[in-house]
Amino acid sequence: MQTKNTILVVDDDDGHRIMLKTLLSDWGYDIFEADDGSTAILMVEQRSYDMILMDVRMMRVSGIEALKKIYAYNPAIPIVIMTAYSSVEKAVEALKMGAHDYLTKPLDFERLKITIERSMEHSRLKEENRRLKQTLGSSFDTRNIIGHSPAMLSLMEMVAQAAPSDATVLLIGESGTGKELVAGIIHHNSSRNKGAFIKINCAAITESLLESELFGHEKGAFTGADRRKDGCFMLADGGTLLLDEVSEMPLTMQAKLLRVLQEQEVLRVGGEKVIPIDVRVVAATNKDLSQLVAAGEFREDLYYRLNVVQLNIPPLRQRSEDIPLLGMHFLTMFAEKNDKDIKGFTPAVMDRMINYNWPGNVRELMNAVERGVVLGRSDYLDDSDLSLNGSVLPQPASFAPAATDAQGSVSLEEVEKNTILKTLELTGGNKSEAARQLGITRKTLHKKLKKYGVMP
Repeated sequence: MQTKNTILVVDDDDGHRIMLKTLLSDWGYDIFEADDGSTAILMVEQRSYDMILMDVRMMRVSGIEALKKIYAYNPAIPIVIMTAYSSVEKAVEALKMGAHDYLTKPLDFERLKITIERSMEHSRLKEENRRLKQTLGSSFDTRNIIGHSPAMLSLMEMVAQAAPSDATVLLIGESGTGKELVAGIIHHNSSRNKGAFIKINCAAITESLLESELFGHEKGAFTGADRRKDGCFMLADGGTLLLDEVSEMPLTMQAKLLRVLQEQEVLRVGGEKVIPIDVRVVAATNKDLSQLVAAGEFREDLYYRLNVVQLNIPPLRQRSEDIPLLGMHFLTMFAEKNDKDIKGFTPAVMDRMINYNWPGNVRELMNAVERGVVLGRSDYLDDSDLSLNGSVLPQPASFAPAATDAQGSVSLEEVEKNTILKTLELTGGNKSEAARQLGITRKTLHKKLKKYGVMP
């Protein structure tokens, strides 16, 4: 028989407390009661609870005082504060002290139910995270990874297994999901962490210069080569090299990269002597390399050489539980940077943030919060502050249905065309931003627009 989740309801209003006990019991929770903060503190010292639902204003010991003492005893219990609209500032003070969330009276029962479910999930994830850290060991450094969602816990468990090895790692994830951050964690938790961590974006450098950037060149190798230069492979010797956007590397360069990976030696452009190297490679892409192999756009042998350990970085929409944590992290960071006294998000905008699909992932969330902090004029960011591409935070995108044929099937081209047009609409016609959200280059976007007759 499965044990019921326990909730401690703390409220000096007998009628409100009894109503909550009846309601929450009907929802399947095991309810305990306290009529004051002092009683709640004693009860927490005597047994554990899965969460606490506590009023902020009580006659003897307030919710704020009780929260302080409860967290001094057991900081792992999720506490949700109940408050009247006139006391929202007290609730925000509680959030700063570690409260999981707050609800305004009169309570919206649907919101109450969702908040309790999230708190229970938060408690479960904390326990999973504690167990994961025990598995990973206290020395495992997660750096700036924020989140306790199942998707992130699973990813970090795989990272912990892969990091100590010398295996080549392929990171696959949409733009803005944090592939570079994960690559850094792999490096810093490997035996190569005393060596350099070198990063190169293969899409940002022209083909003529990419070879020199990767392998170096001799003086006089080409016009402008006025001195010898070491490439990224030599700079990363003894350390780790991140090949970002590896899918954008031209086929001719792919062949040269394959030789370097196989032989563990490089030849500078214009040079005659091979130079041995000891480099661990982490490659990152926002595309499915197996599909590019099938289309003849990526070498199959290089794909298998890179894809020794594959790690898939989840998009933000698949880890929405982490959005409040990420949002507050960015808000605190940018408020301090811009010397702004912003306390948090309104409950309404936080709900919107959780339900929005964030096509630009964590990077888009960070940019939206930074803009809100810079332009916000009140203590709490709301819809008008958190805007994307100059417009108010949109609802999750709903793409127009593609045209169907007589049998009702939808062509892949129609789906692609509608997706591109809708993304352009959402970005206000900004092609660079649309390309970023679609995970393609601006050049590729132009080709597709021309193909569909959208532009000359």
